[in-house]
Amino acid sequence: MTSGSVSDGIPSGNEYDWYKRACDLLESGDSAASAILFQRVREVEASPSVLEGLGRALFDAKQYDQAVLVLGELVEISPDNDYAHFALGLSLWRLQRFIPARDHLAMAFVMKPHQPEYGSALSQVKSTLRHRMEQGMPLEGPIAGQDQL
Repeated sequence: MTSGSVSDGIPSGNEYDWYKRACDLLESGDSAASAILFQRVREVEASPSVLEGLGRALFDAKQYDQAVLVLGELVEISPDNDYAHFALGLSLWRLQRFIPARDHLAMAFVMKPHQPEYGSALSQVKSTLRHRMEQGMPLEGPIAGQDQL
């Protein structure tokens, strides 16, 4: 692929340069810009590392619906990727889709039980489900009559 200039809508450099820049942007906290670059790389190559980076960037940018799609694709092609299940579970949790969130968090925890954040997230989602069940509340989505944060 040839390099382009930023002025014509194509970042300078090649796909590897874009990937490295996207990773640097993500690490520096600019998740929205990172997601744009990762998406550009994904158009050329949808490797697991690109999908993981894009999923992380979308999650950090609070674009949970898009993160679920990308991370779901990552889980499909890399079902043994514990982080993919964890990140997908977190994204589903933010969308209040607690049952599939629990399932993916449980998968991540089974794969790497020594990761404390996996167990913590799984416990919180299970607690939410248990509480909703005990109170006769819906197991998915917002609770009627309550403002969302």
